[in-house]
Amino acid sequence: MSDQIQRFMFDQTNVRGEIVTLSTAYHEVLDRHAYPPAVNELLGELLAAVALLTDTVKLDGTLSIEVRGQGMLSLLMAESNPGGELRAIARIAEDAVLPSEHASFRELVGEGQIVITLDPREGHRYQGIVALDHDTLSGCLEAYFGQSEQLPTRLWLAANGERAGGLLLQRLPDASQNQDVDAWERSVHLADTIKTEELLGLEQREVLYRLYHEETVRVFEPKALRFGCTCSRERMSHALYTLGEAELRDILREEGAIDTQCHFCHTKYHYTAADIEILLENPDAPPPVIH
Repeated sequence: MSDQIQRFMFDQTNVRGEIVTLSTAYHEVLDRHAYPPAVNELLGELLAAVALLTDTVKLDGTLSIEVRGQGMLSLLMAESNPGGELRAIARIAEDAVLPSEHASFRELVGEGQIVITLDPREGHRYQGIVALDHDTLSGCLEAYFGQSEQLPTRLWLAANGERAGGLLLQRLPDASQNQDVDAWERSVHLADTIKTEELLGLEQREVLYRLYHEETVRVFEPKALRFGCTCSRERMSHALYTLGEAELRDILREEGAIDTQCHFCHTKYHYTAADIEILLENPDAPPPVIH
């Protein structure tokens, strides 16, 4: 089964859905780090969630979900774009002792908030923030849609370190075409019967058939997903410039050069003293090409 997301809708209703399956992209995220299994599972859920949200809001730009916790994990972040590229990272709190096996969402993140950022290619950046008032990632994200989008939305997320998957249902505000007043409640009730092994182990169309074989479901062409990092020397240069001239010169005095790397993909970037001088003189200039 390939990494993909598939949109579907129930004919003559105002209910739509998305189903996502991740394998290779999920492994590429995990292979770049050495997180415990409990973190790998939650990171898989977050990857599935960010793919679902990106396709749901129809954003021509980047969407990111940040879980900012006060527990064993201080940060979980996943990012997606319309090209189907995904990346994610976790940050473990200092001195935290993570369980080697399964741990609940609440055990890992504690109190905190979720920040969802929509960064369109054109237009203004938007952020929505909700508190971590629920015991699952899906519950917190459902609260975000209820608060920020005011759209009834349900999510089912699962991951096991090998595969990640998710299902999203949403009731649209336009009820003029809805000829089935019970469609929303029925579709949610049926989705509540989904088992983790089905969501992670079956083809997407098989999942939908098992849940909704008595419904009239229109399934659209799937969209491919993959791991992809948006880091670049230009973006890294901008990040360095924001440190300020005094700090950059202090690093150069101590180290002679600046070496940094992307936290998501571990690509390394090297800056000589001359590179930093050019950056300070003209931060908008294209970065030098490294051969």
